[in-house]
Amino acid sequence: MFSRWPDLHGRMAERIPQLNPENPVYRWVVLSSVMVGTFMAVLDATVVNVALPKLMATFGVSVDSIEWILTAYLLIFAVMLPSSGWLADHLGYKKIFISALILFTVGSFLSSLSWSLNVLIAFRVVQGSGAGLLMPVGMAIITREFPPEKRGVALGFWAISASASVSLGPTVGGYLIDNFSWQTIFDVNVPIGIMGIMASSIILREYKASESRSFDIVGFLSLATFLTALLLALSNGNSAWNTGGWTSNFILACFAFSLVGLVVFIMTEFSVDNPLIEIGLFRNFNFSVSNLVLFIFGLGMFGSNFLLPIYLQNSLGYTPFQAGLVFLPVGILLGITSPIAGFITDRFSAKLPVIIGLSLLAFTLYKFSFLSYLSEKSQIMFPLYLRGVAMALIFSPLTTTAISEISNQKMAQASGLINVIRQVGGSFGVAIFGTILTQRTLFHVQNYGEQINQYSATYQQTLMHLQRFATQAVGGTLSESAARAQGMIVGFVQNLAFIQAVDDVFFIASFVLLISVVPVFFLRRHKKKNAKRFASVE
Repeated sequence: MFSRWPDLHGRMAERIPQLNPENPVYRWVVLSSVMVGTFMAVLDATVVNVALPKLMATFGVSVDSIEWILTAYLLIFAVMLPSSGWLADHLGYKKIFISALILFTVGSFLSSLSWSLNVLIAFRVVQGSGAGLLMPVGMAIITREFPPEKRGVALGFWAISASASVSLGPTVGGYLIDNFSWQTIFDVNVPIGIMGIMASSIILREYKASESRSFDIVGFLSLATFLTALLLALSNGNSAWNTGGWTSNFILACFAFSLVGLVVFIMTEFSVDNPLIEIGLFRNFNFSVSNLVLFIFGLGMFGSNFLLPIYLQNSLGYTPFQAGLVFLPVGILLGITSPIAGFITDRFSAKLPVIIGLSLLAFTLYKFSFLSYLSEKSQIMFPLYLRGVAMALIFSPLTTTAISEISNQKMAQASGLINVIRQVGGSFGVAIFGTILTQRTLFHVQNYGEQINQYSATYQQTLMHLQRFATQAVGGTLSESAARAQGMIVGFVQNLAFIQAVDDVFFIASFVLLISVVPVFFLRRHKKKNAKRFASVE
């Protein structure tokens, strides 16, 4: 199949000067093509976030079940990322990038056909497989086409595609859900995917590594076992079906499988000639520190990010479209600030923008820890404005610093690792914070319930007013109206408990983000002379 892949780029380059690799414009055309694929991959994640309340109602499940729509996607994303380097080197960067687009597009179409939550999760795995190959290979293509001194600006513009997805994803998704159905949030990826496939087939030139290496199948399977078992344990510790809690046989077995997978993976990576993840990359100080920061960032930011759309729709009564519009300024500010952050990184240092960005992001999560059922729109929008600027100050500078002294030969491996670390952090964050949310909701329900005195004059008066309202609005007997009134009080208490639990999660996430600032101070300033020397090694 791959050997007969048509060379559309070679044919079109003879007719269109801008497709000639020697033309200075070519690298920017490549960047534009890769941005289409990035836009689609990020669009899907943001669209699904705003659709979670609708999916909860459609399938009749709670937060601890619906979070697997996100967790499964992030998990397979992280598992597939390390293999992207081998596949790209062995089969060709262009072939794998286009194949990833096809896989993602097909997964999106299948997700729209889902008839149950488990089926949707399975098709999300197909989507995540494509995205797990798409992101690192796309980044490697960009870094290969651009010289080290221009990578910061290039990656800054690349981030624009992500920022556009952050803005348009929730807005478009909310509009589609309000006016059509939840299935259309996956169908919207199909035309974008087809456009990306056609553009990449024409624009991208092929590149293969000069030497072929064997695939580390043991490392791949042991890594998948480690991540899957650990996430199953973290996300199901407090699930309603798991009556044994953290000491149940299922949870203990998951931890045991996870430990065995981790031990086998580490032993394999140090013993095989061609490891799945080249541990030697972590000998580079900036690469190691940057990945540590990205892991903590993913844990705090992505782990708590899915809560805001649920809060807006279930607690404040926003429609999906109204909730989507809230996120519109985030991507706009991210897109405007990203090239500026890349320019500052190329000219000066990455430390200052990253420190400012992480501090701002921690502050925004802290502000969200004061949400209530009476929160004004300004209390929600101001932190989101800051979030757009903060994320731009983090992504491009930190990614540029991480790969600053990585040779082109190892760029796909390094790019894959950067995304693996961040996505694994996000997967752990969703699992951990989902568990914390369940715990804290139960705690606050019990706490509020104990504070309600059913025999107090205030409670009886409130119950009487609600009973009268229920009779006028719905009708029915006196006992039926009394039951409805009590149900309103219980629902109000549960909503308060959920909001308080959301606040607790955001407060913990802000502390996690603040911790990630500490390693940034130890980053070493990138020396361009050395970077050019390293980049020239093939």
